Amino acid sequence: MFSLTVRDHMMVAHSFTGEVFGPAQQLHGATFVVDATFSRTELDADNIVVDIGLATDQLKAVLGELNYRNLDELPEFTGVNTSTEFLAKVIADRLVDRVHNGSLGDSATGLAEISVTLKESHVAWATYRRSM
Repeated sequence: MFSLTVRDHMMVAHSFTGEVFGPAQQLHGATFVVDATFSRTELDADNIVVDIGLATDQLKAVLGELNYRNLDELPEFTGVNTSTEFLAKVIADRLVDRVHNGSLGDSATGLAEISVTLKESHVAWATYRRSM
């Protein structure tokens, strides 16, 4: 399996519901380093996994929908605990949508998997892997 990873970051505000979250039940900020990894079993006709420029641009666009936002105020997250794990899935799903609409180029249809890792800090992160 071949893979290519691009990186960006985002800053959000949010709160959680549930005792398990302790003080994070209060509104707080989070800065995430975000890695999106695109994988395929064979390289495309140009010997690449995916166009690195398009992958970078599309990750930036997806994160731009969330960056500097209070996630508690977005209708799609009403009543949802926007945990690191949950946000990794949201970002992966949105990248897959962009593959399907052609935003990552024609050869991106040969991708087998996209995984997204959100790093909360140097000691904690979460990853969501999604088959195409």
